[in-house]
Amino acid sequence: MSLFLATLLPGLFLALLGGLLLWNDPRISTVAKALPRSRPAAWFFFGTSAVWFMWRLSRVGESDLIFFQQPWQLMLGFGVLAILAFIYTPDFLAVRGLAVLMLLIGEPLLYAAYMEWSHPQRLLMVTAVYIGLALALYLAAAPYRLRDFFAWLYATPKRSRVLGGLTLIYGLATTVAAFTY
Repeated sequence: MSLFLATLLPGLFLALLGGLLLWNDPRISTVAKALPRSRPAAWFFFGTSAVWFMWRLSRVGESDLIFFQQPWQLMLGFGVLAILAFIYTPDFLAVRGLAVLMLLIGEPLLYAAYMEWSHPQRLLMVTAVYIGLALALYLAAAPYRLRDFFAWLYATPKRSRVLGGLTLIYGLATTVAAFTY
């Protein structure tokens, strides 16, 4: 992935997210509050992250296969664990899926900015990615906190608008920075 694309995509995502929060439509708050325990969201986010992770496992090198001879053994094991997670731990699986997706998305984005010292504006994207990674680790350990955050955020309309405005500005600045490379 090029540095341009690795900066443009998170910038557009943050601008879109900020615009939705700034708009503060009741339908958006309803969807956000229902997201942590949503079964369809769990199937989408956790399913996508499980498939992506198994694809990543299919591409591991020989040095990563310490206890196994072939990557399909690891893929099978993690595939079974993903299916068992849908059966035995369905609560907040959408949040955990989002956390895994953020961890998987962070790698190509940070790799694109690696050793690009001549472009200090890349730090807008890198900062956002590291904040996302920290949130992903936190929410993977305590997924109910996203439900609590949405309850707090939508308790008053001003909170979501302030957060949305800040996120929109940051997303637009990151998007503009992508065109300066």
